[in-house]
Amino acid sequence: MAEISTIARPYAVAAFKLGKETKSLAKWSEMLKFASAVSTDEKMLAFILNPKVLANELQDAFLNVCGKNLNEQSQNLIKVLVEYGRMSLLPAISSAFEELKAQDEGVLDAQIIAAAKISATQTKDLVKRLEAKFGKKVEATVSVDPEIIGGIKIIVGDTVIDASVKGQLQSLAYTLAA
Repeated sequence: MAEISTIARPYAVAAFKLGKETKSLAKWSEMLKFASAVSTDEKMLAFILNPKVLANELQDAFLNVCGKNLNEQSQNLIKVLVEYGRMSLLPAISSAFEELKAQDEGVLDAQIIAAAKISATQTKDLVKRLEAKFGKKVEATVSVDPEIIGGIKIIVGDTVIDASVKGQLQSLAYTLAA
């Protein structure tokens, strides 16, 4: 079965292209975040996942709850998602849209995972190197994961730079098994 992000991406790309054409990326961002929040509400999620609820009932209820927070085009997106039973993809669509918007604005999100806490100076140095490598502004979030044993792991979009001891051990194990 395809991954959720793979299924959600074409919807996000379509919304992004439409937002770009109409110069309304910020509005689309707001609408998708709002619709995503509504879809993840406990009661709404139960309603969405209930197989006894008819598509037109779900569509009407969802659009009623969203009210004037959605424009005509975003309402059409909701109608398509309901029609194909993909309402649960809204959070992934919103996330993919935000990634496309950030790339368009020249900003990349980087996740830096370290085995131990790294200093602000080290973080700034890493961010500068990443900006030089990718040629774009980088916004980094740093987390600590002692399970990587040592070193760091950096994730920027689809690029993974694994300089962790755990990653090197896994690579060695794969090489020896082949």
